[in-house]
Parts: sequence; structure tokens; C-alpha cells
Amino acid sequence: MKKIGFLSFGHWSPSQHSGTRSAADALLQSIDLAVAAEELGADGAYFRVHHFARQLASPFPLLAAVGAKTRRIEIGTGVIDMRYENPLYMAEDAGAADLISGGRLQLGISRGSPEQVIEGWRYFGFQPQEGQSDADMGRRHAEVFLEVLKGEGFAEPNPRPMFPNPPGLLRLEPHSEGLRERIWWGSGANATAVWAAKLGMNLQSSTLKEDESGEPFHVQQARQIRLYRDAWKDAGHARAPRVSVSRSIFALMNDQDRAYFGRGKDSDQIGQIDNMRAIFGRSYAGEPDQLIEELKRDEAIAEADTLLLTVPNQLGVAYNAHVLEAILTHVAPAMGWR
Repeated sequence: MKKIGFLSFGHWSPSQHSGTRSAADALLQSIDLAVAAEELGADGAYFRVHHFARQLASPFPLLAAVGAKTRRIEIGTGVIDMRYENPLYMAEDAGAADLISGGRLQLGISRGSPEQVIEGWRYFGFQPQEGQSDADMGRRHAEVFLEVLKGEGFAEPNPRPMFPNPPGLLRLEPHSEGLRERIWWGSGANATAVWAAKLGMNLQSSTLKEDESGEPFHVQQARQIRLYRDAWKDAGHARAPRVSVSRSIFALMNDQDRAYFGRGKDSDQIGQIDNMRAIFGRSYAGEPDQLIEELKRDEAIAEADTLLLTVPNQLGVAYNAHVLEAILTHVAPAMGWR
């Protein structure tokens, strides 16, 4: 069994060729797609977070709205850039959204991806401490966030408060029990996957990672997952971890699918991201039988318990629901995922 959800980048563009021409379109259609995905039997609705871009940004209003409109589906991010976050305020937002959804939040956090502006986190009022990098700052914000999610008191109460306080030090409210165990770290390298395991975070591994061996992407990603699980075991955590991988997968069911995605073979790509040699995983597109045979050879998908399908959100809710339904109906059962 494998959980299957979608991951939307939430793009919008005023172009006449886009089905999401405004930020309002992107937000409202994201809610509608989550509702449709739940009706189709999908397990998760996940959203990217990018600042200074025509994409989804502040995630918690959207997550809360999706939580109020759905009943079963997991709701998450992939990922929130912690360089931009006040971890205490974020814990309050996350607690509220999780309570609205009935405890279905699955928050993916990380250092973030390449930015639209230079050092955009400075505009949000953050800067690394002396001798530290912005990545160090993001990881530090994550550690503070994880600590306050435990729900333990840490703040000295006012002896003359406006409202009566419970005894002892005060914690942030609202607190959502169990959310601490539903935080994921988006890792682009083996070392940060091991670090995430030590801190007791689930693992999100995307469609790119540092090219650390020159091997095919799915082979490197599978090794990353195994290193993560080994580190988790060594850390002695009581619960079992979860691991997700993201893929672009399209079953070609009709002429429209073939026009959009039937352009021939895809392959891994090598590029530079933030001075890092990165490997980008291939997309999959084909007739269902062909698709199934190709997916069986993907070692990382086999290692993961959760698969996030990246969706072309600008093609509209109805078409993206069709994309999800094709995978859930024609591919997942043959792969043993359902």
C-alpha cells in the first residue's frame, strides 16, 4: 500500500492560455482540486510555497480553507522555506490550521529552493547570525519550531494578566496534539536527510537532489532514503518514519493527454542550483501498460510510502482531476499501491 497525493506549485499567469489567471484563481482552484482529489480517493493535497512569485505563498489560510472543506484527505506543504519564518508565529498558525482540519496537517519544511529575489528573507526581517549561512538560519528556525510544537511551557506569565493563566510557564496556543510528529523535512542531499532523521522529522525527497554519485536520479534518491531510515533507527525514535517522493507522472488516456505530454522519452537532467551540481529526475508519460513497466524500475518510488504527483495546475481543476483519476484507477492497482 502506498499513499498517493498531489503536489501543486500553484502557478498563476494572466496569459489567455492559463486556466489560473490570478492569485484568487490559484487559491480557489487549489481548494476545489483538494475536494475533487478526496472524492477520487486520493490521500493527500500538498502545496508548494514560493515568495515574490506568481505562485502560492503564505500557506496557512489555504491549508485552513482546505481543512474546512474536506474530511479525510491529508493536507500538507512541500515545502515551507524556514529562512522566511518566525517559528513561534508559524507554530500558532500551524496549530490553528491543524485543529480546523481535525489533525490532518502534514507540514513539509526546509531551507527552501532558489529564490526570485536576492536574499529575500532579509525583507522579512531575518538575517543569519555572524559566522552562519542562510541555510544554517533556516535549520535553526526549524529546530525552534519543532521545540515549541511539543506544547511545553516556556514563557514567564504576567503576575497581573488580563485573563487568568493556568499554573506554571505558558506555551503557545492553540496547541494541536500530535502535530510535532507530522513535520517533514524536504531534503536535497544525503547529509540533511540524516539530520532530519536525528530530529525525528519525516522525509520529503523531491524531483531533484544533489548529484552525489553520478548515478541515475532514482538510484541516488533510493540511497538517500535508506540512509535516512538507518539514521532514524540509530536515533531510537519510538514511531515509524514516513517518506515521500515527488514525481511527474501522466497516463496518456486520450488525445488531449497525448497533445500535452506525449512528446517522447524523458530522462534525468543535470544542472546548477545555488552553486550545487543537481540532478533532476525524469518525468513519466505513456500508455498505462508502458507506464507501469517504467515505474516498476524506479527504486526510490519503491522505497517510499507516499507518492506526491506534481500537477499542471494552470490546466484547470477538471483536467487535473482527470490526471489523478487516471493514475489512481489505471496505474496504482497494477503497481500494488492500492
